[in-house]
Amino acid sequence: MLKKLLFGLLAVIVLAAAFIGWRFFTSNTNFEQKAKYLYIRTGHASYAEVLQTIRDSAYLKNPGSFDLLAARMDLAAKLSPGKYEIKKGTSIFDLVRMLRNGRQVPVNLVITKVRTEEDLASLIGRKFECDSASVAAFMHNNDSLKVYGFDSATVITGIYPNTYTYFWNTTPDAIFKKLFAEYHKVWTDERKQQAQQHNITPAQAYILASIVEEETVVQQDKGDIASVYLNRLRKGMRLQADPTVKFALKNFALRRIYEKHLAVESPYNTYRNTGLPPGPICTPSIATLDAVLQSPATNYLYFVAKSDFSGRHVFSETYEEHLKNAREFQKALDVQQQIRAAREAIDTTK
Repeated sequence: MLKKLLFGLLAVIVLAAAFIGWRFFTSNTNFEQKAKYLYIRTGHASYAEVLQTIRDSAYLKNPGSFDLLAARMDLAAKLSPGKYEIKKGTSIFDLVRMLRNGRQVPVNLVITKVRTEEDLASLIGRKFECDSASVAAFMHNNDSLKVYGFDSATVITGIYPNTYTYFWNTTPDAIFKKLFAEYHKVWTDERKQQAQQHNITPAQAYILASIVEEETVVQQDKGDIASVYLNRLRKGMRLQADPTVKFALKNFALRRIYEKHLAVESPYNTYRNTGLPPGPICTPSIATLDAVLQSPATNYLYFVAKSDFSGRHVFSETYEEHLKNAREFQKALDVQQQIRAAREAIDTTK
């Protein structure tokens, strides 16, 4: 009789253990995607709110069991804000442990070409807990920026294309601290010396590189284009760079610049103002920055796209030579437009 009682008790224990193992240590997710994300906002990290989110969003099949285990593991006292990845197949135990240990999923901020401060603030605001308004406020706060050697006029010159990894609840200050750390890595003693040889500061080199970046995607031409602008700066000539007009107009889809566009009142309009614009017109690549710093010594003062539409440019030292090259390109462009118009006319008759 005692043996039967012991065997019965053992069977109950085994079944209870199996149930606990099945309920708490096997998959309990309630979605088909590869993963879903749980966001716990700063200042809103109460356990009750998190539990309600888990219930409302149907992350788990058994949120009641989650609540039971969370109480046993004192999750309420250990909860931290952040972005948490719940992969399909996650168990209740693994989820509670992940939240208890604050194991957030990393967030990558990928910066390629950013044209304006508003674009950068928007990009960061979409990726992190802080919104674009708080990011913009940081970029315009000279007291915050001067710690890193920047101000509201030069802040973008500290931003270089790269992939930066953070946590979702990282503050704007911490985000820019890492961005500016990359700036110091970029500006080696060698690059600083190259800038000095051209009689420009790192910020001016960045601004010039941003113009060259917008002028062409052809790496082979970037050094010569930079030499044109450096020569113009030395002579006190206006840069007359078309990309700066697009920036002044905030119309980056413009394919051709006409006389009416050149009248725009803006410190970025280098057709009306002498010298570099007050800030960059995009975030240039390191390759473009190096093309500026390593630009050859030339006497070029002008350049225009080649008439073969290869994307390359032809350079000249005199205005007369430039006009000849410009007419050739214009003639080729007119022919191209005529051919396109003829094809469109044929298509409409089919």
